[in-house]
This record gives sequence, C-alpha cells and structure tokens, in this order.
Amino acid sequence: MNLILTLLLLVLTTPLAAEPADHEVAIFAGGCFWCMEPPYDETEGVISTTSGFIGGHVDNPSYREVVSGGTGHTEAVKVVYDPGRVSYEELLHIFWRNIDPVAVDRQFCDVGPMYRSGIFYLDDEQRRLARESRDELADSGRFDQPIATEITEAGTFWEAEEYHQGYYQKNPVRYRYYRWRCGRDQRLEAIWGD
Repeated sequence: MNLILTLLLLVLTTPLAAEPADHEVAIFAGGCFWCMEPPYDETEGVISTTSGFIGGHVDNPSYREVVSGGTGHTEAVKVVYDPGRVSYEELLHIFWRNIDPVAVDRQFCDVGPMYRSGIFYLDDEQRRLARESRDELADSGRFDQPIATEITEAGTFWEAEEYHQGYYQKNPVRYRYYRWRCGRDQRLEAIWGD
C-alpha cells in the first residue's frame, strides 16, 4: 500500500514536462488560419500547429473581435517544429507556396488587414532568413507587383478558440467547400503551378 501511495504522490507532484528544448517555433500569417494548418501538419518534422492571432493591440482577442477589424491582429498559425528534421528555410518555402505574396490586406476571398500575409520572426536568424526569402522571391521576376508580405518581430501570439483548431480535420466537408468557394487553390495554381 505504501508503494502505491508513494508512486501516486510522485506522479501527482512531478511537474509536466516542458516543451523539449530542441523544438522551435515559427509564426506565419497567410490569410485564413484554417488553410495554413494543413501544409504544415503534413510536413515531416512539424510537431504541432495552432491557429491564432498576432500583431494587434488588444489582449486575448476573440475571433469575432479580430474579424470585426478593431484589434489590429492578423490570423496566423504557430508552427512548433523539430529543426533537426525540418529547417526554418523549408517552412518559409511552404509559407510562400501557400499564399498570394502580392495581395495587400487580403488573401484570396478574405479581405481586410486581419487577413494580411506576414512572417513574424522570433529571433535575428529568422528575421534574416525571412528577408532573404522575400528578396529572392522579389528578384525572381515571377511577379509584376511588389511583395506585400510583411516581416515583423513577433509579439504575443493569442490562441484562437478551440473550434478553430484543426478545423479542416473536424469539419472536412465545410473546409473543402470554403477553400473551393474562396478560390484559394485556383489562385495558388495560377501563381505557383510550375
């Protein structure tokens, strides 16, 4: 009996493990956060994705507050990844191939600054790599317009409500209809279809 109590006490008093030190975080805004989770979730080395909001001036905003346009936030996805299995450069490549980089304050059918595209860096190395990837894209000759994607130091990332997390998995039919109606895949094919 004492052994059982000792084990139970040990389990109850041992702190939960923190996120492993070898995992890193990247934050990207590419319009509707529902649509930015799947390409990262499908990537080997990505541990998790979380939909949320960044770049605004209101603490812990709700989805309704953000889409009303009064908080200054943009919809974004936080990507936790293992840099030993996937690099930040690879995550940037995935980001660019899933957005329209010349769209200003919009992505596809979603219009307003809350749907602007952005890379929110967490350190100097992410900032350097993000700028290099943007400049390379701008110099590629692929676009006649300037790259509108912002590169900004990350502030507080606020998680969106639970029903937004993994929406494409929880509501696959509604998600596919939304994505089709929004013209996202058609525009991505027109931009990146090579």
